[in-house]
Amino acid sequence: MRILLFSGKGGVGKTSLSAATGTRLAELGYRTLVMSVDPAHSLADVFDLDAGLFDAKTADPFQVADRLWIHEVNIQKEIKKNWQRIWSYISSLLHTSGLSEVEAEEMAIFPGMEELSALLYVNDWYKERRYDVIVLDCAPTGESLRFVAMPTTMKWYMQHIFPFERGFLKAVRPIANRVAPFELPPDSCFASVKDLFTRIEGIDELLEDPRVTSVRLVTNAEKMVVRETQRAFVYFSLHGLTVDQVLVNRVLPDNVEDAFFREWRRTQARFLKEIESYFAPVPMRCVPLFRHEVLGLERIREVAREMFPGKEDPAAVTRTERPYSFRKRNGVYEVRLQAPFAAKAEVGLFKKGEELVVEVGTVRRHIGLPNSMAGLSPGRARLEGGTLVVELQETI
Repeated sequence: MRILLFSGKGGVGKTSLSAATGTRLAELGYRTLVMSVDPAHSLADVFDLDAGLFDAKTADPFQVADRLWIHEVNIQKEIKKNWQRIWSYISSLLHTSGLSEVEAEEMAIFPGMEELSALLYVNDWYKERRYDVIVLDCAPTGESLRFVAMPTTMKWYMQHIFPFERGFLKAVRPIANRVAPFELPPDSCFASVKDLFTRIEGIDELLEDPRVTSVRLVTNAEKMVVRETQRAFVYFSLHGLTVDQVLVNRVLPDNVEDAFFREWRRTQARFLKEIESYFAPVPMRCVPLFRHEVLGLERIREVAREMFPGKEDPAAVTRTERPYSFRKRNGVYEVRLQAPFAAKAEVGLFKKGEELVVEVGTVRRHIGLPNSMAGLSPGRARLEGGTLVVELQETI
């Protein structure tokens, strides 16, 4: 099975491109599910489903075409299915603190429930081999990063905190419940947490396997959007996921020659060059601005034809190597860059803002740095079996 994860700044057109990709995959014969992980769902809107039936139709996988299903995670349904004990305890606790019952029930839907519910589905369907490809239409960048980081975070919690917390509360609960102003969580809550973790176990390996999961970053040729896309690229790399394509949406077509759009064309041309040079060797694909709103299956198919001309397969594995990775070894931060044909004499390094700029011969790579490394400067560099390793150090 393949998992294609679409991420980007809010409003760039992730849902339309996710839907178009899913449509093309279904036409090629793949059993395809397009799944919205964004709490502000718009997947059913793109397919122009009857507004009065959105929740009823898409709370479970709903078939919109031959071999094509869509699914929007419905948090109220997920609470009843997976979170009832945990949610009931938290809402009753909040109600005890003075909130009204309705306020308490709303506040008990805490961040991460929706993302974790989506991970449960993806892991279950992978094991069942229900679909050939799952296309994930993710929330804006920040929430997407929380989505991919959640399995690792929960794994650490289950290994280091959960056993102690459960054992400690089991010992003190009978006494504490007599004197505390509220009841401590019952052991059934911990049993539910353990069951949830068991169901997502292994999803981190799926997300980090480039033969299974690929990230497609959606952007527009505008400064603020490009900057966020660059940061997303850094953090997906940091979390071990492979970005195999950058999709630049709403590019003005060549036949738009109206004077009103002249400055827009110049701006887009400048940022298209920047995108291409920054993300290389990850390929960039341009999707034109259409004359009309992308709404309904036929217009989604029109977008798919522009994205995938001929017999191109969106599920093909095109990249298995990450362009670069970050690590800390013996207290030293390192950036590791694939450079199989580089010679030591050809390598040049310098810092530009929060980016490390690496020059190998006539090729220049801009590498955005995570916050923990952004204040460091390049020090020693070495070649290790086709990998350029750059050590970063405090500025003296």
